[in-house]
Amino acid sequence: MQTIAANLVGLHLDVGIWWAIFYVVFVGLNVFGVEATFRFTVLICFASLAILAVFYVGAIPNFDFSRWAIGPQGWFPKGIPGIFYAFPFAIWFYLAIEELPLAAEESHDPRRDIPRGTIYGLLTLVVTGFLVLFLNSGIAPGSKGIADSDAPLLDGLKTIFGSGTAASLLGLVAVTGLVASFHTIIFAYGRNVFSLSRAGYYPHGLSVTHGQRNTPYVALVVGAVIGYGLCWIIRGAGTSSVGAALLTMAVFGAVISYFMQTVSFILLRRRLPDIQRPFRSPLGQAGALIAAIIALISLVSLFWNADYRPGVVGVAIFYAVAVAYFALIGRKRLVLSPEEEFAVTGGVHGHPELEGYGVTDRERLRTGATPATPP
Repeated sequence: MQTIAANLVGLHLDVGIWWAIFYVVFVGLNVFGVEATFRFTVLICFASLAILAVFYVGAIPNFDFSRWAIGPQGWFPKGIPGIFYAFPFAIWFYLAIEELPLAAEESHDPRRDIPRGTIYGLLTLVVTGFLVLFLNSGIAPGSKGIADSDAPLLDGLKTIFGSGTAASLLGLVAVTGLVASFHTIIFAYGRNVFSLSRAGYYPHGLSVTHGQRNTPYVALVVGAVIGYGLCWIIRGAGTSSVGAALLTMAVFGAVISYFMQTVSFILLRRRLPDIQRPFRSPLGQAGALIAAIIALISLVSLFWNADYRPGVVGVAIFYAVAVAYFALIGRKRLVLSPEEEFAVTGGVHGHPELEGYGVTDRERLRTGATPATPP
């Protein structure tokens, strides 16, 4: 936005102001209500896909993979270490797709909608991610030029349409892709913090919801303050690319999550083979094991680049503090959530879509309360 605004109207704002503007707009939209959030998400998703289609078609006549992507430096200009440098950025193509199940409570039919949405989302990312990487690297300024770019897609549009108003306008539309990621990750962290707080892992004050709209506004605002503060801390530390540093920090948390999810998948298959499974992975335990190995390799690769290592260490320290909080305080304040009821009863109870979201079956037996009507 900083580059586009300067080109279109000569407006020059500090990047910190742009950060604040987008946080206010999209945290506000998430606080306003989940229906508005989802409607905007659908709109922004289709707008992003449309501009990507324009980019793909425009890139083809300018495409020369051997010249721009490979060049004189060859396939591996930094050798084997270069592969590890690239791992976090490769994962960024897919980061946060695993957060889609957080929308289960807003879904009409989670058993059908969540697997279908996840599969469609992954297929979309595989196709569009490959085309962006392949085509954007194969036109000027090439892989070497976009490696140092803060707006590689905008640079690709400038190659196709020139550096005038047309490219900037298309670049403005292309921002929708970044907006889509930013907006939905705000939704995801809000639901994550809310769920962990509601279950007692985080302080209960973080799960307070808006009186009329029932959105977790405290979690959303606190997460925004932390994220905005981190941007300034990284910028003040003199890191050349705040975005790349934040990306590496996010991927660090993601690959730990991926590893834990795959291990949990294998343990569930072995220990609870008879529980209801609305969706069964066609790859089974072998697929989960391969994914776990990739996640571990990716975790190691995050420490490979010394420029971003301080951010990764910072996230590791945050996790250590969070684990210490749980060990000393949180574990004494746990609330039996549906997910945990499912675990402690061996899959017998804890099905919100069957038992209702108000009171779980275990709580009804203990207190005599009437469960909510299932959706």
